[in-house]
Amino acid sequence: MFKTLKSYVWVIVFILISYPYTSITASDTLSTGKIWKEPITGMEFVWVPGGCYEMGCGNWTSDCFRDEKPVHEVCVDGFWMGKTEVTQRQWEQVMGENPSKFKKGDNYPVENVSKPDVKRFIKKYSSLNKGAYGFRFPSEAEWEYAARSGGKPEKYSGGSDLDQVAWYHGNSNRSTHSVATKAPNNLGLFDMNGNVNEWCEDTYKGFSYKKHKRNNPVFYDLQSAMGVYRGGSWKSQPKDARCGARSFAVTFAKPPYLYPDKNSESGFRLVRSK
Repeated sequence: MFKTLKSYVWVIVFILISYPYTSITASDTLSTGKIWKEPITGMEFVWVPGGCYEMGCGNWTSDCFRDEKPVHEVCVDGFWMGKTEVTQRQWEQVMGENPSKFKKGDNYPVENVSKPDVKRFIKKYSSLNKGAYGFRFPSEAEWEYAARSGGKPEKYSGGSDLDQVAWYHGNSNRSTHSVATKAPNNLGLFDMNGNVNEWCEDTYKGFSYKKHKRNNPVFYDLQSAMGVYRGGSWKSQPKDARCGARSFAVTFAKPPYLYPDKNSESGFRLVRSK
């Protein structure tokens, strides 16, 4: 009996020692703002913990458009989001060429890329990791949640001072700029407003918010040739660079009159899918 009791004591001691360690480790692994670095290009991703928030045009912002309504509760699972927009160096590492107009440095965001261009990048980038990691576009709901520092009532990403966080029409001198040269938001994400527009997974409709489900919504319309991009660019006016602002462009060819849109304002950032 003594041996049995002694065995129980050791089991209890082991649990008391190991359990807190395991809990702290798990919590630390998925803590807000934790960085994961992809091994091929060194692209950094920030952990965005899941949560629920009011998506759309609420009383925390202004200059809203009709397609930002109705305000509705959305819940997203946690995800890894690119710390910055994908740079020209990272694009070249994967694709072997640089389509950008503003070839001013490796850390400038890649631009002049259509959504089909980015899909080809994602496919090749994922294959370089031999299936160990996968990547994708963020959904609109994920993008806005991350831009607003985890769904906080922020007009711009990190607060109300656009000059502090973004390169836009008022300060860009008609050009993109190196990523991460403005202040990050409260999750540690840079350039969520301004610099380049960022493609999202969703297709665009003005009424799509009315069709959103509550959990992890993504809106698809197979009849639409329009894709969504968010955040505004170096050329945007302040109202178009708000966290809630939605923009759209042609994302697939529909001969003979529509072609995928790309210009010096269009770029992207990625979400790690696995």
